[in-house]
Amino acid sequence: QVRLEEFGGGSVQAGDSLRLSCVVSGYTFSIGKCMGWFRQAPGKKREGVASIYTDDSSTDYSDSVKGRFTVSQNDARDTVYLQMTNLKPEDGATYYCALDRRFRSCVEWSRRTGWDVWGQGTLVNVSS
Repeated sequence: QVRLEEFGGGSVQAGDSLRLSCVVSGYTFSIGKCMGWFRQAPGKKREGVASIYTDDSSTDYSDSVKGRFTVSQNDARDTVYLQMTNLKPEDGATYYCALDRRFRSCVEWSRRTGWDVWGQGTLVNVSS
């Protein structure tokens, strides 16, 4: 059974950095798939933050985090990271990682519905 588990959330101050991890178990990336980081703040819609294509580690970011967040994966391709720097209060949310096993690309990743595997989320609080 495929499972995603996020780690690394916490409470920080504006300007601080934080690294989230998403551990993948029960799945082997024999071919490339898209992994995504999403976030949802209370009362707001879920927002796509970053994606990484596991085959070549190509990445994409939402405009709101571009230049501050970096998504990466380890060599074993069983962990995806989200390095967050210069955090702002508006970055506070529950962060989720997700896997889309349907396609061999991350094209239009942020607009997709049907991501089929999700983690339980990790909470990030950013105080001003």
